[in-house]
Amino acid sequence: MAAQYIDDVWAVTRLIPPGRVSTYGAIADFLTLGSARMVGWALFQSVSGPDNDVPAHRVVNRRGELSGRNHFRPPTLMQERLEAEGVAVRDDAVVDFDRLFWSPTVLLS
Repeated sequence: MAAQYIDDVWAVTRLIPPGRVSTYGAIADFLTLGSARMVGWALFQSVSGPDNDVPAHRVVNRRGELSGRNHFRPPTLMQERLEAEGVAVRDDAVVDFDRLFWSPTVLLS
């Protein structure tokens, strides 16, 4: 995967406001290149690497589920970070997902 794509995914992810969440698919659609899976892979690079300023915990799947939680150490860290920002999580999913969803398309307006 091209380093530029990873940088672009990280840049968009850094724009997600605290207390809000976006999805792998929304980021992929915004970048018009790649798929939700590629976004997940790019974010995994931030979680597993030294670049800890990427708020990958704010990116969930299209149903609001914390599908990337197992890439965090410990796996509860994704939920802990979201809850620290005021996002309620129940059964590994964001409560009130529709209200908290942030779309990168707001950057186009």
